[in-house]
Amino acid sequence: MSSGELEDITMEIKLRATLPGHQNPIFCVEKGYDPNTFFTGGNDKGVVEWDIEKNSFKRILCAVTSSVYALKLIPGTAILAIALREGKLLFVDVQEQKLVASLQLGKKAIFALAFVKQKNELLAVGEEGRLYVIDLATYKSIYELQLSQTTVRTIAVDENSNRIALGDKDGWVYLLDSEDFHVIERIQLHSMPTTSLAFLQNRLLSGGRDAQLIISEVSQLSNNFSFVPHLFTVYGIYPHPVEPFFATVSRDKSVKFWSNADFALLKNMSRDKMQDGHHLSVNAGVWSDDGQYFFSVSDDKLVKIWEFQQ
Repeated sequence: MSSGELEDITMEIKLRATLPGHQNPIFCVEKGYDPNTFFTGGNDKGVVEWDIEKNSFKRILCAVTSSVYALKLIPGTAILAIALREGKLLFVDVQEQKLVASLQLGKKAIFALAFVKQKNELLAVGEEGRLYVIDLATYKSIYELQLSQTTVRTIAVDENSNRIALGDKDGWVYLLDSEDFHVIERIQLHSMPTTSLAFLQNRLLSGGRDAQLIISEVSQLSNNFSFVPHLFTVYGIYPHPVEPFFATVSRDKSVKFWSNADFALLKNMSRDKMQDGHHLSVNAGVWSDDGQYFFSVSDDKLVKIWEFQQ
């Protein structure tokens, strides 16, 4: 596919709907078990499920006792993992709408979750700088690793290379082996907190509060190439499940789409470019499984559905 063809495709990314309903900032979003739904959570007292076909609120999935910082649907199941500010991790069956398990992981916030497919394990990191490994067959924490003396805010898993990447508040990026969780390498890539990570074609992309997006080789962490994709913090990096591009979201209120091949900007969904963009920090995003939709959430208390048509 040529870059010209890719630009033609991304020109067809458009805003499908803006969904109000949250009363406070929204911090996280996750695709649904039903392909026509997705979930959001934030500084409200519940996790919300939305209906894509109707562009509307569907239900409050469950009540929570503190802010929700991360959501992760366990692939192949109807189980949604919900990470809370109080250090609690909930597992909810979204089909039966019931709590399956609840774990207390320390006393401080859990900021990010990731799934290790070949081991059926969930990874959790947060304010205590500790990595927790949860066995999803028993919903028990089976291993802990004190990785950093400060907050670990982001985590990414690469099934192809058996690598886990984590980023902390001091700008360090850690590369771990997913088999035994030993630290392969660590490097201070950012001058401010590392806030987002994603694996992309044998490369690791890391975003920071320094507004940098840094590209490393998975085999060796280093600043091979970097650029400034946003004016402020890069809060999320999201490779498209099929097409050769990825999305980023930022505190600068924008959602942007970039080429995998040369990191060229393909589309800028900001209020500078379109009237209907977010008007406060965009905190997270996620693609639908088929890549037709990208969902973004913001401090503006709004959810936006972006539709991509090939």
